[in-house]
Amino acid sequence: MDYILSKYCPRIDFDSYEDFFDNFKINVPDAFNFGYDVVDEWARVEPDKKALLWCNDAGEEREFTFTDISRLSSKTAHAFAKLGIGKGDIVMCILRRRWEYWVVASALCKLGATVIPASLQLTTHDIAYRANTCHVKMMVCVADEYVNTQVEGALPKAPSIQNKVIVAGEREGWINFDQLIAPEPDTFERLTGEAGVTSKDIMLIYFTSGTTGNPKAVMHNFAHPLGHILTAKYWQQVRENCLHMSVTDSGWAKFGWGKIYGQWIAGAEIFAYDMDKFIPAKLLQHMQDYKLTTFCAPPTMYRFMLQEDVAAYDLSSIQNFATAGEPLNAEVTIKWEKFTGKKIREGFGQTEGPVLLATYPWIEPKPGSMGKPSPLLNIKLLDDDGNEVEDGDEGAICVTGLKEAYPPGLFVGYYNKPEATAEAVGGDYYNLHDMAWRDIDGYVSFVGRNDDVIKCSGYRIGPFEVESALIKHDAVVECAVTAAPDPIRGKVVKATIVLARGYEPSPELTKELQTWVKKETAPYKYPRIVEYVDELPKTIGGKIKRKLIRTRDGVTDDKTHSTGTDSSHADESWHER
Repeated sequence: MDYILSKYCPRIDFDSYEDFFDNFKINVPDAFNFGYDVVDEWARVEPDKKALLWCNDAGEEREFTFTDISRLSSKTAHAFAKLGIGKGDIVMCILRRRWEYWVVASALCKLGATVIPASLQLTTHDIAYRANTCHVKMMVCVADEYVNTQVEGALPKAPSIQNKVIVAGEREGWINFDQLIAPEPDTFERLTGEAGVTSKDIMLIYFTSGTTGNPKAVMHNFAHPLGHILTAKYWQQVRENCLHMSVTDSGWAKFGWGKIYGQWIAGAEIFAYDMDKFIPAKLLQHMQDYKLTTFCAPPTMYRFMLQEDVAAYDLSSIQNFATAGEPLNAEVTIKWEKFTGKKIREGFGQTEGPVLLATYPWIEPKPGSMGKPSPLLNIKLLDDDGNEVEDGDEGAICVTGLKEAYPPGLFVGYYNKPEATAEAVGGDYYNLHDMAWRDIDGYVSFVGRNDDVIKCSGYRIGPFEVESALIKHDAVVECAVTAAPDPIRGKVVKATIVLARGYEPSPELTKELQTWVKKETAPYKYPRIVEYVDELPKTIGGKIKRKLIRTRDGVTDDKTHSTGTDSSHADESWHER
């Protein structure tokens, strides 16, 4: 038990949060490689150990052992090497939730290549921008008319792309993945010397969603998977040889958080439901039928599942529910506990790192709070001058002490942007530009993105508090609170709302919701403007685009940040922005 975990963590079990915070350590080898040291190692010591259970809405189902993944990834490594992929080469993958993603990602690790996971919603412009920014050498994509057409449209603008590999289908001009790997050997010797990788080489690049400028290429090194031991073992609480599900697409950073790295290091089996479309009742049915042990999804999905008869599904096998991607409104976790008997454990992080704050096993979830700081990352709330704020005061969430000990899992910079890298992580601390406050018990609560905080009539109003008040009302499924222009006050609070079934927009409902907020929080925070919409504008990662709403309303931000951070209160962004 915990065979691989024990190789990198001197101690695995802890008596309390304080014990965990003070004594948890990760030993990072000079040349850690996930493909060899996790996938192949599990296959060696436990050949029949289950790694992945995959299914889709077409009724297909496949289960893979680590031996299967090891052999398939080795065959893929041989095939890709013949296509010219080697150490330092960059490959972009648009594979949705196809099982082949796990194989391809493991193979690229073995080759020392770098993977860019990407969403199937990318346009020709998006693909060309990413390819040219990072000199992408090869595309590996699912057979999908939209995706394949967008890639083909990008090729004339992205000359670095030399090959296109297609998964689960055929298309003229593309190399079929199954045919490509079929004749190759199913073992791949570890590369050494100049061809081998060190833990400091670049394994993975995520693109931020670009809400603060052009998307930036966030670089993670080969030690990155080890940082997600915190995410999987201690926040999501995955169990060895048990099924874990995180609801996310392979193009999002949350996939790395919840569907491959920390989970396989901890020996869990990943459950991958390749859904065509999120239908709450279908997801609940799969959660019941496959008897999952641990589960993680963004708050929005919990909110929509609560529109169904949750009590009608047997979710008793699930020992831990977790969430990230957006702040979790207290009302959601209260309702979820009512129907399931279990609370939702929130976590917070971003594309640039592992879980930074979380409701760990030793602490009781506190509705509305993200939990407490993770060990190793030295999380502090700092003011504009870099000083730590007092309990109860707002401060920016920062990863500190970088010059003393750089934590595994934290990004190492932005690709080909040395100035942005130096500004972000070149000093003693990394500022996420997300605002929060800490209570006297050490719990940290989210206030809002620094740019999202509303300054109105001399008050500073965090959107999350107003959103949480609105979510408590039965009429509201989800909402976004932003600033809107006002000729007298300068700015006022606006709520953009998606209504629950059975509710229709009306002046009477608007008045009711405004009165409701006045009773739930300080009266000056109520939304003077209410807009009803069918859906909120969101990023590819599923995060609400509050800045887009502000821009549409003609609001100019007082201050914007150009760091390109993708806060993940975890994807469908941890709060993937």
